[in-house]
Amino acid sequence: MALRHAVLAALLDGEFSGYELAKSFDIGVANFWHASPQQLYAELAKLEKDGLVEGRQVVQETRPNKRLFQVTEAGRAELEDFAAAASKPLVIRDDLLVKVQNADRIGIAPVIEQLEERASAAEAKIELLGRVLRKMRGDMDEEEYLLRGERIGGYLTGLRGIAFEQGHRDWCRRSAAILRERRTTSDRP
Repeated sequence: MALRHAVLAALLDGEFSGYELAKSFDIGVANFWHASPQQLYAELAKLEKDGLVEGRQVVQETRPNKRLFQVTEAGRAELEDFAAAASKPLVIRDDLLVKVQNADRIGIAPVIEQLEERASAAEAKIELLGRVLRKMRGDMDEEEYLLRGERIGGYLTGLRGIAFEQGHRDWCRRSAAILRERRTTSDRP
């Protein structure tokens, strides 16, 4: 997937400024696609040049002017083509895995510390995604929302984000505990 598709998909919810899009990415899209605000602004410019989004200037009296972007028909067609194309299998690229793989050959203490930091970050993300999903479903319980909810796609990706973060958290905690125990029994640093 290219960043362009994630941006186009986020803009299906309506008109957004670059700042609003960045906030939307932090909450809704960040569990499966990361982009810095600078990358988002650059992508919006490319999408506008390609005719996939259109922007309009909004004059504000007490703040700087802003540009709002929305998906064009060509952008919707691009997303339809993207949705119809075969998806590539997930590939893990994580520098922490390289460190863990070689933990018995390098200093274990920094690896344990990084595993614990990642577990804490995963826990925070689980809590954030849980709040987002509770807000999405409002007064409905999860099963009712899954059957009758208005925006199911975002909810399903949120569930996937939670499952991913739970698995990552659990793996990090277990790996840190194993390395800590091995360090204790072998008296390694």
